[in-house]
Amino acid sequence: MKKIIRVAGAILVFILTISIFVAFTNWGILYMMSTFDFHVSTFVRGFLTTGATMMLFFLTMGIFSMVGGPRRTEFFLPLIDAMTQISKGNYNVKLEHELEHTKNHPIGKFVKGINDMAIELNELEQMRQEFISNVSHEIQSPLASISGFAKVLKRSELTQTERERYLDIIETESLRLARLSDNLLKLTSIESEHHPFEVKAYRLDQQIRKIILSCEPQWVAKSLVLDVSLEEVEIFADEELLSQAWVNLIHNSIKFTPNGGGLAIGLYRREEQVEVTITDSGIGIREDELDQVFERFYKADKSRNRTAGGSGLGLSITKEIIDMHKGTIFVQSKEADGTTFIITLPIELRNVKND
Repeated sequence: MKKIIRVAGAILVFILTISIFVAFTNWGILYMMSTFDFHVSTFVRGFLTTGATMMLFFLTMGIFSMVGGPRRTEFFLPLIDAMTQISKGNYNVKLEHELEHTKNHPIGKFVKGINDMAIELNELEQMRQEFISNVSHEIQSPLASISGFAKVLKRSELTQTERERYLDIIETESLRLARLSDNLLKLTSIESEHHPFEVKAYRLDQQIRKIILSCEPQWVAKSLVLDVSLEEVEIFADEELLSQAWVNLIHNSIKFTPNGGGLAIGLYRREEQVEVTITDSGIGIREDELDQVFERFYKADKSRNRTAGGSGLGLSITKEIIDMHKGTIFVQSKEADGTTFIITLPIELRNVKND
């Protein structure tokens, strides 16, 4: 059926082309007859029109094949080759054309689109490889500990105290794997278009206060001094998702603040927005690493990441949640001088998700 349609379309195009040529040559002959004041019979005029039409048709096709054909070939062959390379996973391709100096030219836009696509695919591929490498590294470490201490437990000469210590390590590493898996699933779900996003009105100050109280065992154990200032603010947002964001940020600040340090949490209304600040007196972040804090698997204190038990995904999840709410999150920090996270959110957010 498709073949019949293509043939019929080709015939129709041919007929229309011939009709245009016939009309053009007939008009030309009539114009010449009136200009030079001579007349011929209808038969002769028809013969002249047919001959002129055929000559014009073949002349046009000849010119088109000699001039247009090679140029089209020169343009399309590199394009086809580039698309073939991209389909095979080679994204280091760049098309060039002679119209680069011409703004808004259709061919120029087309070539630029192919080049931009190759660049973005190359960046995505690099991110994918880095992500797989990071996941493999994070999984390999606890697996090695579990395997190693499980072999040690087979020794009969171990004391009960030693067995319990090794079992505690295995349990800790197993929980670490479980948290990593949970965070990966959570991050994947949040980034997808199918994650539930339920906006409703609720008191943000009450939510943050409850989370601070739920973290009491952690900040009391480290004797942290808390400074909490929460204005009464009602917002429209996904309460469950934002709860996860505040938990991640507050736990992170407590974790990297030394014993006896301080933690300040503020909530303020700024016209049509709210601003949340979370400041700690912890280890801080080096200036050259500030741009990396929201990347997956980033860890501020690489020497303590095992004891801290983090997966390096908490801040990535937090940023995704803030982005979903059309908000912003920034970090200010100096090494050994504490860290401040500044989050802004619109108060009115109704039925919006990653549009």
